[in-house]
Amino acid sequence: MLSLDVDAVRAFVMVADLQSFTRAAEALGTTQGAISVKLKRLEDRIGHRLIERTPRSVRPSAQGAAFLEGAREFIAAHERAVAGLNAPPRHFGLGIAAHVAGPEVPSLLARLHAHDPKLTIEVQLDSSRKLLDLFDQGRLDAAIIQREDDRRDGETLAHERFGWFAAQGFEHRQGEPLRLAALTPTCGVRNIATHALDAAGIRWTEVFLGGGSSAVHAAVAAGLAIAPLSYRIAPAGTVDVGERFGLPPLPSSEVVLHSSLTDQRSRAALRALAAAFREHRAPAP
Repeated sequence: MLSLDVDAVRAFVMVADLQSFTRAAEALGTTQGAISVKLKRLEDRIGHRLIERTPRSVRPSAQGAAFLEGAREFIAAHERAVAGLNAPPRHFGLGIAAHVAGPEVPSLLARLHAHDPKLTIEVQLDSSRKLLDLFDQGRLDAAIIQREDDRRDGETLAHERFGWFAAQGFEHRQGEPLRLAALTPTCGVRNIATHALDAAGIRWTEVFLGGGSSAVHAAVAAGLAIAPLSYRIAPAGTVDVGERFGLPPLPSSEVVLHSSLTDQRSRAALRALAAAFREHRAPAP
C-alpha cells in the first residue's frame, strides 16, 4: 500500500500555493534545497511529476493539480489528529492595514485554519497608525501595516505603489475642488495624498469619509470621487487618473510585519502568511 510522508506532501502544497521554492522554504522555515529533495522523493514515491519548473514560473503539473486538493485534505487530517492529542487551542490577534489587505487575505486565512484547526486568528482592519499603536500597547500580537514614519523595525514584506483611482467615466470640472474619498482622518495614505495636493496648489474636498475600505471602494467605483489607493487593491473597473487630471505622483510605501509571537506553531503560521503575502505582491515577470 502506498504511504505518503507528511513533510513531503506539505512541501508540495506550499510550493504549489506560493508558486515558488524560495517562498515555500521561507514559509516552512527550511532551505530551498530541502524542499527540492522532499518534492523529488514524493514524486518518485507516487510515480508522477507534480511541479513544472521553468526559469519564469513554478506551477503544478496536470498530475500535481489533480493531486493538490487531496494533498490539502491529507495535511489537514494529519494536523487535526495531532492537535486533538496534545495541542491546546491557540489564538492570536493580527492587525492588517485597510490599504494593505487585498482580496486574497480571506482565502489565505482560511487555508491556514484548515492546516492548523487549533489556531484562531482574530483579524482587525484599521489604519496603519492605529494598528501600530495597538501592537505597541500589547493589544495585537502581530500587525501588517504600511511604514509611515522613520521607525525602522519590523520585517519588510513588499513595496506598494499608489495612484489616484476613479471610475473610467469620472468627471472633474476645471476650477472645482477635487472630490476625494478616504478612510479616516488618521489614515496615512490620505494624509500623504492631501499634503501632496496642498503642495501642488490643488483644491480638494472630501465628499466621502470613513465607512471602511469596502465603502470607499464602492464610492470610487460608482464615480462619486477619486481615492488614493494601492494598485493592488484598486476596485475592478477603476483606473489611475492622476496623469489625466495633472495630480501629483504619490510615493511608494513599504509594507512591514511587526510580531511579538513566541510559540513555535503560531510563528510558523504567521511565517506562512507572510510568505503568501509576499508572493501575492511579487511583481509579474
